[in-house]
Amino acid sequence: MAKKLEITLKRSLIGRKQDQQKTVEALGLRKIHQTVVQNDNEAIRGMVNKVSHLVEVKEIEA
Repeated sequence: MAKKLEITLKRSLIGRKQDQQKTVEALGLRKIHQTVVQNDNEAIRGMVNKVSHLVEVKEIEA
């Protein structure tokens, strides 16, 4: 089965660099504690790695 990532925004974007804000927006997150499910691929992993201090990630089987 294909793996997916459950990504939750845990910290505020206020005062963060513009590129970090755009990365979180590109992941589909807008509000704190909002959760999205994304496919597990290298592009998404790279985006999560860039903002790892702002998000929480769980691997799920889908």
